[in-house]
Amino acid sequence: MKARLAELDENMGRPGFWDDPRKAQSVGQERTQISDKLGAWNNLASEGEEIALLLDMALEERDESQERDLAGKIRALTEALDLYEVKRTLSGPHDQGNAIVDIHAGAGGTESQDWAQILLRMYLRYADRNGFKAEIVDQLDGEEAGLKSVTLTLAGPYAFGLMRSEVGIHRLVRISPFDSQSRRHTSFASVYVTPDVADDIVIEINDKDLRIDTYRASGAGGQHVNKTSSAVRITHLPTGIVVQCQDDRSQHRNKEVAMKVLRARLYALEEEKKAAEVNKLHDSKKEIAWGSQIRSYVLQPYRLIKDNRTAYESGNVDAVLDGDLGGFVKAYLMKQADEGLES
Repeated sequence: MKARLAELDENMGRPGFWDDPRKAQSVGQERTQISDKLGAWNNLASEGEEIALLLDMALEERDESQERDLAGKIRALTEALDLYEVKRTLSGPHDQGNAIVDIHAGAGGTESQDWAQILLRMYLRYADRNGFKAEIVDQLDGEEAGLKSVTLTLAGPYAFGLMRSEVGIHRLVRISPFDSQSRRHTSFASVYVTPDVADDIVIEINDKDLRIDTYRASGAGGQHVNKTSSAVRITHLPTGIVVQCQDDRSQHRNKEVAMKVLRARLYALEEEKKAAEVNKLHDSKKEIAWGSQIRSYVLQPYRLIKDNRTAYESGNVDAVLDGDLGGFVKAYLMKQADEGLES
């Protein structure tokens, strides 16, 4: 990476380099990415050297309290190294950017809607662990509990690259809290992740192709319910794609966010069309079809979460549902990287 960084610096210093703004921007972005990776590695290396030095001192002085403190630092460093290794595999055009996440409850009414809300909480906690800024832009509440659907954005480095490991059907098996006879139920929810398309990517959207409706935002009642029609629903007539936003009290802001989500989904649709041309779409569709779940979360009669794509599993169910998805994300992305090398 150091050699490539030096090469980029040399190119950027040549006369006429800035005459082509598009090329200059691309080179600048690559330089920033390489510089960030080198900086992250240097920080990890320094942390490792410091821990090794402190550990030698603790062992020499037989300081058990310091040894316990260092054990925590070692675990944190191990997690950071795992994340660094995963990020090295993320080389897709949008992997380093932000993500838009859609969660939809499956058939099953309140059971699946409650499961969708649990998944939302899990991803919000995962976002917090990774320093992503999460914003819920739209949600449709269930009649009794949970969510029928929810859309959120995650902003931060590698948000899309990491979250694309979650695309597919998630299956939950548990004793239902909504069943008076305490029977075991199986629930499904789907997760779909698209890149938050940068504003400099041109997606042509004609006004005549849009139907824009406004309505009053739903809420918990009282002062939380909007008294004006600030919520916005946009229908893209040629594709039938519908997006909506009711997060803000400003109709203008809601329309702006809804258009942002629409642009991302139209871009994803174009990407799928390209993939279909090279026979990749079939495998993608098969993976996210109902009945072919990517991961099972079993809380009863035993406690285990297992990813069907990688066979990675964890018995620490509470930690995973609290956002500790690192092991599952790493297993999936490393498997994808290995398959890419083989092909």
